[in-house]
Amino acid sequence: MRLDKFLKNSRIIKRRTVAKEACEQGRVEVNGKVAKPGVELKLDDVIKVTFGTSELTVRVKKMTESCKKQDSDGMYEVL
Repeated sequence: MRLDKFLKNSRIIKRRTVAKEACEQGRVEVNGKVAKPGVELKLDDVIKVTFGTSELTVRVKKMTESCKKQDSDGMYEVL
C-alpha cells in the first residue's frame, strides 16, 4: 500500500492530499529515511511523522484498503 494512502486510511492524517504534501515536504520518514508519497509499505515498517513541533512514531500492523473509524486504530501501534 502506498504511504500517503496508509496515512489517510489509518487516520493519522485526515486527507490524502495533506499526507502527500507532508511527504513531499520531507516531514515523513519510513524506517529512518525521508519517504515520498508513493513508497510501498510492508508490515512492521516504522513511520515517523512530524507535525510542527511534535512527532508521532508508529509501526504498521495491518493494511486494509478501507476501514471504519473505530477499526483504524488497529492498523498501527504507537511507539
